[in-house]
Amino acid sequence: MMNRLMLIICTALLLGSCKGNKEDEQKEEVTAKIENNIVTLTDAQYKNAGIEVGSIGNQSISSKLKVNGKIDVPPQNKISVSVPLGGYLKYSRLLPGMQVSKGQIIAVIEDPQYIQIQQDYLVAKAQYAYNNSEYNRQKQLNVSKATSDKVYEQAKSNYQTQNVLVKSLEHKLRLIGINPSTLSANNISKTINIYSPINGFVSTVNVNIGKYVNPTEVLFELVNPTDIHLALNVYEKDIDKLSVGQTVWAYTNTNPGKKYSTKIILISKNVSADNTVEVHCHFDNYDKELIPGMYMNADIETQTSNASALPDDAIVRFENKNYVFEMKGKNKFEMKEVKTGTSENGFTEILQTDLAGKQFATKGAYNLLMSLKNTED
Repeated sequence: MMNRLMLIICTALLLGSCKGNKEDEQKEEVTAKIENNIVTLTDAQYKNAGIEVGSIGNQSISSKLKVNGKIDVPPQNKISVSVPLGGYLKYSRLLPGMQVSKGQIIAVIEDPQYIQIQQDYLVAKAQYAYNNSEYNRQKQLNVSKATSDKVYEQAKSNYQTQNVLVKSLEHKLRLIGINPSTLSANNISKTINIYSPINGFVSTVNVNIGKYVNPTEVLFELVNPTDIHLALNVYEKDIDKLSVGQTVWAYTNTNPGKKYSTKIILISKNVSADNTVEVHCHFDNYDKELIPGMYMNADIETQTSNASALPDDAIVRFENKNYVFEMKGKNKFEMKEVKTGTSENGFTEILQTDLAGKQFATKGAYNLLMSLKNTED
């Protein structure tokens, strides 16, 4: 009886051991094997990872310079608004960023001297009319010698002097925005209007209501943005790669996917203290979202050449380095670091020369990375 019981126990232990070994073998069959940056997949894992294999090929890739700069406008599109004759600011609603139209009243200035100029003009104009009449009368009398030459010359001098005075006062009135031809004693004003000389927007406001402004002070700065350009800072060593007419693609930090096409219109001849040269580019199309002073990045296409490249999907980035997975056998891949160059149209340049002819995972590389690193963890 005891021998029979021992036989049953041994048989059970043997069966359990065989079952455990079988389960371990099955587990090994469905789990990726990891060793020294090499990952080996089962057939099922290989299929599920969507892996495709290919070798490094030649691709036409443009070399690019990555630079930055700011949007600017030419000097003729920056307008400093001042008042020809000093006065107190009575009215203005301008704020930085506001749109203005050419001819729009942007400020009203008040001062007693405006009244005085209008008064002087009207008085001078009336005196001119009298002097003109007296001159013509003396001229006729002088022809018949009914008056002396001295009296005639005096009348002529008075007329000419008054004419100069009237003309100068007319120019002063036009300078402050008052039309002399419509001015009369009934519409003398103590204020003058300041008009916007351009269509654009306000970049700076330097005054407030009630402030006295002198002719030398700038009230507002206006910008006409229709002729904006991009001023880029390019290192001196890269200038020989650039030429007028070259294409530049600009984009903002907030929306790098939206590219703005520009072309180089001017390359400065001056080198700054930080060894950069200013390169001016003109936008192919105006976009109202582009504002002077806005920071922008830019890619400058310098040259196109054939380069050894892999699809972007073949390259994975891990811990600030680039890697590819080289095929080492059936379902077996080794993770290798690579040095990359320019990326364009879905391909990235591979700088190493010892990888030619080898096979790499051109799709599913990220899944291989996850299998490798997750298993290590």
